[in-house]
Amino acid sequence: MQVDSQTDVIAFLSSAGTFGADAAEIIETHISLVFLAGDRAYKLKRAVKLPYADFTTLDLRRTYCLAEVRLNSRTAPEIYLGVRSVTREADGSLALDGQGIVLDYVVEMRRFSQEQLFDRLADGDGLTKPLMEATAEQIAAFHQSADIRHDGTGADNLAGVLAINEAAFQSTSVFPTDQIQRLNQRFRALHRANHALLDRRERNGAIRHCHGDLHLRNLFLGPEGPRMFDCIDFNDTLAVCDVLYDLAFLLMDLWHRQQEDLANAVANRYFDKTGDDAGYPLLSLFMAVRAAIRAHVEATQIAQAADPPEGLRTEAWRYLELAETLLRSEPARLVAIGGLSGTGKSTLAEALAPGLGLAPGARILESDRQRRALYGIARGQKLPDGAYAHAVSARVYETLRQKAETILAAGGSVIIDAVFDRQSERDAVQALSKRLGIPMTGLWLEAPTDTLLQRLQTRAAGDSDANGDVLRLQLSRDLGDITWHRLGSTADILHLVRQVSALLPPA
Repeated sequence: MQVDSQTDVIAFLSSAGTFGADAAEIIETHISLVFLAGDRAYKLKRAVKLPYADFTTLDLRRTYCLAEVRLNSRTAPEIYLGVRSVTREADGSLALDGQGIVLDYVVEMRRFSQEQLFDRLADGDGLTKPLMEATAEQIAAFHQSADIRHDGTGADNLAGVLAINEAAFQSTSVFPTDQIQRLNQRFRALHRANHALLDRRERNGAIRHCHGDLHLRNLFLGPEGPRMFDCIDFNDTLAVCDVLYDLAFLLMDLWHRQQEDLANAVANRYFDKTGDDAGYPLLSLFMAVRAAIRAHVEATQIAQAADPPEGLRTEAWRYLELAETLLRSEPARLVAIGGLSGTGKSTLAEALAPGLGLAPGARILESDRQRRALYGIARGQKLPDGAYAHAVSARVYETLRQKAETILAAGGSVIIDAVFDRQSERDAVQALSKRLGIPMTGLWLEAPTDTLLQRLQTRAAGDSDANGDVLRLQLSRDLGDITWHRLGSTADILHLVRQVSALLPPA
């Protein structure tokens, strides 16, 4: 609902002469207007009242402009410059930071190229796996430093979001009432089913003052790397949330764009950095809530527009249908991929994971990543001598099984990616499968020794330090009885994925 007229302020900010010779370029959202001029951007909050935002008074808009600068400086301090006032001078003209009566406030930002927004990069295939993994690492670091809040239980926190969503859907008429009722009932049922886990996460510090609106359009690639901006500054119920709920908006946005592989890569890199595996199965629920938010935001824009484009209505429906899809149940899956170094285990794991189990796909538990975590050494840096010793490897495998059990027991799916060149390790993961009552698909990849050596010599620096010496040591061992499905890994990866898919138990 529009409350105050901002006609004069908008005309002033958009007119030629205010910031230079040319009129400002304007970007509109349902709650703000951004005026782009030269190397600056000026953001005006609309004088609107919605179920989740109230900018109806000058004091409220000033408060939230100040909050926007303060909160976004956590993740993008180089672009948030301050708050400016728009004033009416004695002669009736408008000015920035003049001496007259304050009419409104704007946030001043250092402008960056719109082509570097992640949604634009996604349109042009500019989102790469390395970029998205770097983004995941930044998000993980931000979440680990964000203020912990204990304002209520974890279940209450999500219940507040669900209540806002229900109110927002009621204020629009785009979707059939009975369909929204079914959606809300499903959300409430899953909320009840995860009540204890949500509360436990709150007690453990998972509820923090997060970004709150972490989708692709609120990420950009700057000179310093990926950056988050435009966080929620106007509603603590939306910004103070489970860190995984914050992450889920980005995952949902990638899923919506049918970039499931990148969503899975982001999730796995994030969890590699945080170790928060107990919460992994919550991601599908959180992603569904985020899709529902986008659905009612698009519906609100339709209601505000005099003649809304048909594409806006289509997008609203796509988000609603995505929310419904993400709420469907999927059985937990366990896949173990073994094979000597260089057989392509990680390549296969990454290709399989997005389509396995609940969104955003399977959690990949990789021995090389766990080995690095054990030593606290980043990828690309050399592991110490002895990192592949039997005692170290035994500890790595035990950790992989513990993490897998945590995720599987909560309904998530797991791919364990390790050499598995000892019979005892293969037996142990099969025993885990039997204990949990979750069928395991064991895969053993093979390739000629010359091929393996060549792959190890030419692959880029990453999580594994395995080289020719490590491979020769593996070849010297007695592998025992390989009962897992044996697959040649020299085939095209899509062909290999089809082979594996045929081996998986039916859903």
